[in-house]
Amino acid sequence: MNSDQLLKLAIQATEDKKAEDIISIDMRGISDMTDYFVVCHGNNDRQVQAIAKAVKDAAHEAEIEVKRMEGYNEARWVLIDLADVVIHVFHKDERDYYNIEKLYQDAPIETYRQAVY
Repeated sequence: MNSDQLLKLAIQATEDKKAEDIISIDMRGISDMTDYFVVCHGNNDRQVQAIAKAVKDAAHEAEIEVKRMEGYNEARWVLIDLADVVIHVFHKDERDYYNIEKLYQDAPIETYRQAVY
């Protein structure tokens, strides 16, 4: 699976759990470690964990190795490393504080529209 397909898989998994303000940051040419960051947030600990678990489960289902998942128990900032795509699932309160979008403001950023439920 190439990085664009992996990005779509991650975005779909976050959307399925109603993550908010989902964006992708194109890290190609900026970082040698990954092609994309996905950044989103949940409104409470349970939602943050549900989003992270959905990404992990989708990766396993597609036979993609999860290199590392950190922060799941604390549910404030969960990082899921799929090598070519790294997903950051924040608790709403933490997202503004860390402001990853601002760190990479020169990189191409795509916003994903939320479906109305």
